[in-house]
Formats: sequence, structure tokens, C-alpha cells
Amino acid sequence: MTIKEVAEYLRTHDNYLILTHRRPDGDTIGCAAALGTMLRQMGKNAGVLYNRETTEHFAPYIEELWVADDFGYETVVSVDLAALSLFPDNAEQFKTKVDLAIDHHPSYEHFGKLDCVHPECAACGEVIYEIAVELGQLTGAVALPLYVAVSTDTGCFVYSNVTANTHRVAAALLETGIDYKAANKLHFRTKSKKRIELEGELLRTMEFYDENRIVIVVLPQELQQRLALTEADMEDISALGGVVEGTDCSITMKETKGGAWKISLRTGARVNATRACAMLGGGGHRAASGCVIEHATFSDARRMILNAVEKAVQEENNAH
Repeated sequence: MTIKEVAEYLRTHDNYLILTHRRPDGDTIGCAAALGTMLRQMGKNAGVLYNRETTEHFAPYIEELWVADDFGYETVVSVDLAALSLFPDNAEQFKTKVDLAIDHHPSYEHFGKLDCVHPECAACGEVIYEIAVELGQLTGAVALPLYVAVSTDTGCFVYSNVTANTHRVAAALLETGIDYKAANKLHFRTKSKKRIELEGELLRTMEFYDENRIVIVVLPQELQQRLALTEADMEDISALGGVVEGTDCSITMKETKGGAWKISLRTGARVNATRACAMLGGGGHRAASGCVIEHATFSDARRMILNAVEKAVQEENNAH
């Protein structure tokens, strides 16, 4: 669907239930908050399905919109949700009921009855922004969570998929008068003492492979428990490895309470992160993707992701 078609769809339907993805980041939360707010501004009944994994940093943007899974919905909309595996536990029942999916991931799995997907956008917030403009609903209450969506999903505008349009969207959001300085301070210039201690441990235990081009950052349960970390303490830890000079592939391996390994890849031009993670059942963007490896020791999981990266590089070279 085009932006105009989505806007018309939103005008003609009602009783919206909005879905976010597992381990929600600023993009999915910001988009859901902005969409829910603009729909309410239009006089629509709209709520966001409660996501229990939302961290304290993002909860204030969306807590007034939370609804339970028995909400009387008619129209289900997902935002920044690319794969069926990313539906939260309490959203399982909606996997076949998404009326409209709004996303920006190249790996989007086409589960929506209708969809509006723009993989050229660095953040889903860029797509929601265009919809807000088309609907005439770009108020400050909509713009603030959208700015959080765009700024956090781009690492404060430094990732390789950032475009001139990303900056134009950010500028337009700032022009609404939002307190972007407070948002930037919170999300990019504030770290808890626990977070600083965690980063010290991760920097000390980093592993390097492939002539130091690949760095692996490991976050085992033992470390999480020893430092009594919260999800907020571990937010965006996948960005840490990429700051090391000479590396172009950062692999973050976070052990879950169930013993699985959540893998996040951040890569340069040499490594197609989407291709590597797809081999292990995941997906995302070319430069930022993820997957989960179940029932594997750390050594086995490390071997599997390193092999996937090597194979992705080989396939990329063969394609050219």
C-alpha cells in the first residue's frame, strides 16, 4: 500500500489494536505510541497491546496507550514487526489476524493482509511520519515518540542505512517544538553505573577473529546475574563491538534465561548481516540483523554464527 492508501484505510476503520515486537526497541515503541496517539486525535478508539518486555526508558512514551489482550478490537495493525517469531507471547493469537503491517525491514515475512513496507527507510518511524503528515496529525504528542523511534533505530543518525530523508524527517519532527534535548540526553548520553560496569566487563572479554575484522561480545547469564542487570542496563549493547577500530563485523551473543543465545550482528559492507542471520532462522537489515540459537552451548553457538558469517561473505563474493 502507498502512504495515501494507508491514510485512507486508517480514516475508514476503527477500534485499532496495535502490536509491537518482542524485546521492544525505540522504533517499535515510538511508532506504536505515535500511531495510537494520532488515531485517538482523529476520534478513533485505539490501544497498544501491552508488551511486558518494555524497558523503563521507553515505557513513558506508551504507557497511557496500553490495553490488555481482551481489548475489543476490529482492526489489528503491527509496527516495525518483521517476522512471526517476533510476536510477543500474548500476541500469538494475532499472527493470522494482522490487517495492516507497517514496517521497514527487507526481511518482512508478509503476514499482514495488507502491508506498507519501505525497506529504504532507516527506521519504521520514517514511514509513520509520512502517514502522520498525510493524515494532518503531526502534533508534538505524535512527533516526540517518532523522534525517539528514528533517533534510536539509527544510533543517533550514525548507522550506514541513514539517508538524507532520515535527516529531513528528524528536522521536521524538531520543528514541532518537541523537547529533543531531553530525549537525546536520556537515550544517548546517560548510562547507569551498572551499565558502565557491564561495558567494562564486555570490553575486557571481547574475542577477535578473521584477522581482527570480527569481534564477538558475549553476555552470559552468569554476568547478567552477577551484576543484577535489568533489560534497561543491557539496552542496545549490540552497538558496543562496532566501535573497535579495524572491525567490520560485530557479533553480540546474549544468553537468555532459557539457555538460548540471542545473536545480534552489526556489519560493514563486506558482510551481509541479513544473509548470515537468515541461515540461522533470523533476519533484519543488511547491516543490522539478528537470530536466536536454541539448545546450543556457547562454543557451538559461536561456531554456528562464525560459519554463517563466513558463508555469507563467500556468497556475496560469488554473487559479484
